[in-house]
Amino acid sequence: MEWTAAGSGVRFVGLLHHTDTEREWAYDRGLKVGRLDKALELARVQDWTIVDMAADWSIVFPFQRDTAGT
Repeated sequence: MEWTAAGSGVRFVGLLHHTDTEREWAYDRGLKVGRLDKALELARVQDWTIVDMAADWSIVFPFQRDTAGT
């Protein structure tokens, strides 16, 4: 992400924060595997887009369309 952000011109730098323990898996600061300490802090400091899986996605996998009402 740092490499992408450092380029010239218009850039999109996004971090997908896996917060949905019910539909996928949650990766966060408190876990021993897949922690995002540095990435989340850097994303906030650099004003990169952070997508919260639980809050921002109504469907994570295609088979969930039937249960999501879409």
